[in-house]
Amino acid sequence: MPKTRLNVSLDQDLVDFAKIFAAENRTSVAEMVTQYLLALKRRVEGQHIDFVLENPAFQKTMEDVRTKLRDGTARWHSYDEVFRD
Repeated sequence: MPKTRLNVSLDQDLVDFAKIFAAENRTSVAEMVTQYLLALKRRVEGQHIDFVLENPAFQKTMEDVRTKLRDGTARWHSYDEVFRD
């Protein structure tokens, strides 16, 4: 699907936070907004993904990942390491 531009005005402190958060999580502010809006759209349309989010194994894995990101023990991989043939 082709993309189109959307301009949004936000408080500067929120913009600063979003940029820092995106950089720390190796993503973009646009991708964060896209993912939020997609999740909202799914919820509104009744396409809940709660069954995944409520799974105890998923919750534990997300907690482990969050801990590794916060304490700096996460092991990062290059694009080539992840997607090489």
